[in-house]
Amino acid sequence: METLVVDHPLVAHKLTTLRDVRTDSPTFRRLTDELVTLLAYEATRDVRVADVTVETPLTPMTGTQLTRPTPLVVPILRAGLGMLDGMTRLLPTAKVGFLGMARDEETLRPATYADRLPNDLSGRQCYVLDPMLATGGTLAAALRLLVERGADHVTAICLLAAPEGLQTLTENLGEQNGATLRVVTAAVDERLNDKGFILPGLGDAGDRLYGSV
Repeated sequence: METLVVDHPLVAHKLTTLRDVRTDSPTFRRLTDELVTLLAYEATRDVRVADVTVETPLTPMTGTQLTRPTPLVVPILRAGLGMLDGMTRLLPTAKVGFLGMARDEETLRPATYADRLPNDLSGRQCYVLDPMLATGGTLAAALRLLVERGADHVTAICLLAAPEGLQTLTENLGEQNGATLRVVTAAVDERLNDKGFILPGLGDAGDRLYGSV
């Protein structure tokens, strides 16, 4: 499990404004969109490409294009939807699947309530969108599901991560049939509080994106 913290002044600037309790929902959504595009730029450095020959107005040349199957972007509902536009702006040819997961109140384990993903992901790179890597249980279950369906390269893009969540991923995933697993985030914060929120964090990302319902 590889973790990449994107160290860039624009990332730090936008993240600071997201943390500010005075930032309203429209501004929060816009900044999330912009920040995800910056994170996605780093997250896709290993996207699979192949050489292709094209004709410029002057001469033929060898360039680069994405290989097939094209990457799959998977937002985890509902907060992950707020990251989707920023990701697909950078990868407009990517396919999009949706995954809804919630904690079962009896077992306290993540349960899937919505699955709009291909059954066969063999040889496919996947990018999972989840704003907050807190306890890590939901994201670990999502990554495991993708690998079980054949994905061999899965990158989770998160606005923030907690050390406890990263530890959960490491302990629960380990070697996954040779698949490459990564987390790309704007920052790793201090810790979780007793309610499972990241400190200093930015609050509930879903509520700040869409309001409390």
